[in-house]
Amino acid sequence: MNSRGDGPDGASLVAGLGERALIERIRLRLPQPPPSLVVGVGDDAAVAAGDRGALQVLTTDALVEGVHFDRRIASPADVGYRALAVNVSDVAAMGGTSRFALLSLMLPDGTSVAEVDGLLDGLLELADALRVTLAGGNITRSPGPLVVDVTVLGSVKPRKILARSGGHAGDSLYVTGAVGAAAAGLGWLRQHGGGRAPEDPALAECVARYRRPEPRARIGAMLGRTKAAQACMDTSDGLADAIRQICEASGTGATIDASALPVHPGARRWFEGQGQDPIAEGIGASDDYELLFSVSRRSRGRLRGIMRESRGIRITRIGELTSDRTVRQTAAGRAETLPAGFAHF
Repeated sequence: MNSRGDGPDGASLVAGLGERALIERIRLRLPQPPPSLVVGVGDDAAVAAGDRGALQVLTTDALVEGVHFDRRIASPADVGYRALAVNVSDVAAMGGTSRFALLSLMLPDGTSVAEVDGLLDGLLELADALRVTLAGGNITRSPGPLVVDVTVLGSVKPRKILARSGGHAGDSLYVTGAVGAAAAGLGWLRQHGGGRAPEDPALAECVARYRRPEPRARIGAMLGRTKAAQACMDTSDGLADAIRQICEASGTGATIDASALPVHPGARRWFEGQGQDPIAEGIGASDDYELLFSVSRRSRGRLRGIMRESRGIRITRIGELTSDRTVRQTAAGRAETLPAGFAHF
């Protein structure tokens, strides 16, 4: 690091800009906050008014370089976008609507101002699309990897909360979108690097799903508002993991129809090309950020209404919860054990 605070390639570093100037740089990029944000960036803490008659939904998730992302295949904007998306997905799984976000950056030596600008580009792009307000956060130096930590505050009406424990034997299990796309996209990027996109449009969509996951914010809020779902969870650690967790929390088992699993077409071709089973890889793959939810027989009419309003997002029945606590999938008439999902430890 030279005296001007520039890196070896001449890029301006955050160390040369200084903490206060960096915070001010971020503040000046933020859009006009809504009236519900009483005090925003610039004070010791943000102050927000809650939605009338609603409960607060709070979640936090950190992305750690080398664990959750690789800057060789993901741009700073991709990382910023993902950092907000993973938290919005958790709020959606609770039937809530995301309102405010806090951003904490732990920046290693050598981080450039352009990289921070890029992180903010991606985060604010998604925040604008979902009407989420960045209300504050923190910046600190990291002696290790880059860490991007986001906290999201949302709201949900009483008696509209979705939880993993709400399922009952006989409920049908549904999943939004398609599974396996992000894992296939990551696999392609690891083999080919991040400098170009696949020629296959379906595989290019998988790469995009890995880089910029789309949380099912609208569908999650509708599932909660209409009480169409009894139990719900996002599939960030894999569909198989979500199935097991709903079953454990609800005190049920599950039978999954492997032939019904909506494996993304690009992912299916990718897995087959790698000599892997698309069903096993798709149900075990992480980072899809779809929603898994259970629906009782009496709520299926409400779900049909949500399907009509899903704006092209597929919702697929993949099985049902059972009184038998065993969790299994059936394929070609045989019962098989579900693959494991992602685990940090």
